[in-house]
Amino acid sequence: MPFDGIVAKCISEELLNVLADGRIDKVYQPEKDEITIGIRAKGTSRKLVISASPNNPRIHLTEIAKENPANAPLFCMILRKYLVGGKILSVAALDFERVITIKVESRNELNDTIVLDLIVEIMGRHSNIILVNDKKIIIDAIKHVDNKISRVREVAPARHYAAPLSQDKISPADIDCAEFFGDSGNLETRADVEKYMLSKIKGFSPLICKEISASAKSFSTEDLRQALSVMIKMILSEVYAPCIVFDTDKKEKLFDYHCLPIENIGSKTDFDSMSAAMDEFYYSRDKAERIAQKKSQLEKTLGNCLERSRKKLAIRQKTLKDVEDRDRFRLYGELIIANIHQMKAGQKFAELKNYYSETDEIVKIPMKENISLPANAQRYFKKYAKAKSTFEHTTKQIKENLDELKYLESVEHQLSIAKNHNEIGDILQELIDERYVNGRAKKSPKRKAAKKISEPMEFKSSDGFLIFVGKNNIQNDMLTMKMSSLKDMWLHIKDFPGSHVIIRSDGKEISDNAINQAAIIAAFYSKASQSSTVSIDYTQVKNVKKISGGKPGMVTYKNFKTIVVTPEEHIVTSLQLKTNNV
Repeated sequence: MPFDGIVAKCISEELLNVLADGRIDKVYQPEKDEITIGIRAKGTSRKLVISASPNNPRIHLTEIAKENPANAPLFCMILRKYLVGGKILSVAALDFERVITIKVESRNELNDTIVLDLIVEIMGRHSNIILVNDKKIIIDAIKHVDNKISRVREVAPARHYAAPLSQDKISPADIDCAEFFGDSGNLETRADVEKYMLSKIKGFSPLICKEISASAKSFSTEDLRQALSVMIKMILSEVYAPCIVFDTDKKEKLFDYHCLPIENIGSKTDFDSMSAAMDEFYYSRDKAERIAQKKSQLEKTLGNCLERSRKKLAIRQKTLKDVEDRDRFRLYGELIIANIHQMKAGQKFAELKNYYSETDEIVKIPMKENISLPANAQRYFKKYAKAKSTFEHTTKQIKENLDELKYLESVEHQLSIAKNHNEIGDILQELIDERYVNGRAKKSPKRKAAKKISEPMEFKSSDGFLIFVGKNNIQNDMLTMKMSSLKDMWLHIKDFPGSHVIIRSDGKEISDNAINQAAIIAAFYSKASQSSTVSIDYTQVKNVKKISGGKPGMVTYKNFKTIVVTPEEHIVTSLQLKTNNV
């Protein structure tokens, strides 16, 4: 968990410095396990968010506004009753525990001064927000814990408040670094070292243990003790440097945050305050989780559509296989008519010479005994006509089926590279318009007025040509059919789902260098982006036509050439002008 005992101490001191003597004027509960408190302190309005969420428990100042329910929950009403108008006396986290107490001076119904504790317990799924009076009696909590859930510690109105059991660990203030690791036994790996420190030192999180381990010059006990000593000194002297830590390989992937300097793990962004770092961290993570959830829902829908389409294709291909020898029915009918004068009614089989064959082939034809010879011939002609009709109809259906599969696979690829709400929203609206998802379809002339669509990505070749890349079919259609001139260059991966790529000519002859770089971009934003060699078709926009009645993004093209390139991310990144992150 990012929020450890050291962060708890840092944020409590920061909140005390900012909110001391501030007046509480608003209380909201936007989520079932989260409250927001409006505080007027030192002439400035502040918003304090406190969350007991199992995944994101925290307390910090925030700049982010959330929508509040029309009717306030009971816990929110109780907080308003007791806290609104109250003055913040102190904010404290004792001995590196993840329990922060906000003392508030308020007044009761008789206008007598009372002191209340708003206790925030940051303990993963056991996190809680508890309001306690001066006699340590619980007034209410955002989560009630009865004896069925915990026999050790009940949290409910009118119960006596008992602090969470303290872990049997050493406080950073009491550590003798020169003796630490003395009873550690055999620590064979850095992971063992990190696990040992985590189990022994109060307030430490896995991130701090990793940082100490990574900062040690060697794996020797002496170097580990030295690295630990440096960290302990920073903790006790309160050398805070709030930051967000990112994955080394993917800068956009959030990893953790902390109030201490993190120099040896991943990359980081520094902030002026712990609240600012936490606000950015949780906002970004919430945004990423919402995007992932939205993508996941669409991926499931697309998966179902693809599975259904593939099943239909398999059935139709079997149907086509069943009628592939349809011509034999016509042959049977013609042979019966040609030899009818030699045959007798009531035969089970007719063995007749096939006059279409160059050899003396004898064809054995099953006959119905209870009908006439002409009727037998007509029966086979009808079978042939039905099989022929089935073949023609099924062939058409299979073509439509293959086009649909190609379209759905292209949308699936576009969804995989979508990075923000607008791009995912465009894909969702497209699927609604195409009736793959239930919802209100929008007519294309009104789409722009109803909602501004996301913009294509922009690149510039090393010799100055602008390159545009569509990341969904709405962008692809807009790029190719509306934004481009006839002499601009259009590129697309050969025989795979991918983005439409346009090189803007601006009246000049497009260079081979620009075509090569645009082809690398087209390969990178295609389903074959992991391949070492990718074939890209390119032609002028005047040779690209939208398929009449076709689905979004579906085009035909002619007079094209093909270039083979290798998709290289560093080239794509170096040419990109801007990224849309709405």
